[in-house]
Amino acid sequence: MNNITIAIDGFSSTGKSTLAKQLANHLGYVYVDTGAMYRAVTYFAMQHNLISEDFFDAEGLIKKLPEIKLHFEFNAELGFAEMFLNDVNIENEIRTIDVSRLVSKIAEISEVRAKLVEQQQAMGKNKGIVMDGRDIGTVVFPDAELKLFMTASAHTRAKRRFDELAEKGQLVSYEEVLQNVQERDYIDTHREDSPLVKAEDAIEIDNSTLTKKEQFDLVLDLIHKFFA
Repeated sequence: MNNITIAIDGFSSTGKSTLAKQLANHLGYVYVDTGAMYRAVTYFAMQHNLISEDFFDAEGLIKKLPEIKLHFEFNAELGFAEMFLNDVNIENEIRTIDVSRLVSKIAEISEVRAKLVEQQQAMGKNKGIVMDGRDIGTVVFPDAELKLFMTASAHTRAKRRFDELAEKGQLVSYEEVLQNVQERDYIDTHREDSPLVKAEDAIEIDNSTLTKKEQFDLVLDLIHKFFA
């Protein structure tokens, strides 16, 4: 089939990145984790004391945006591309609960979104790409051939996230993770600039009871049905 653009949007911890990686590997497409880009900016802001739980110097971050250089590098051993900030691998650093608590605040800033959307659109100009995030089908690639919107119950997503953090040795409670999921949902759906919404032509998939394989097979069937 001809190369297409696959846009995957949805709530946090719905397995968007896992599905996107599976599809990219199967189709031989480029995969871009836009969430990692926002997490990288969040990590930068944290490192420069521009944001914390009760403080956010948004203007200070905007002034420093030209200092932020992001790129992905494919790790053959892991099978996916890792996030680099100013030529430093920060893939592990951006996956912490501390970054998760603050990333939605960073994503509300229009100047941050404009900078990252420009980079994302450049990455996908030749199609053959799978990109996941919050506004891929509505803002970044409104003309994407296939748009998916992933959802699941907050409790299901919190349990997945809790298990993932526990496997990495991060000591957090389930209640803390659930609160983070719910807070991110509210911020993501209520921000003024590019809020999380389902594109009119997106296919919604509730994966609360689906395994990773079942989800992958379902989407692959859609691709073969409409684009083969």
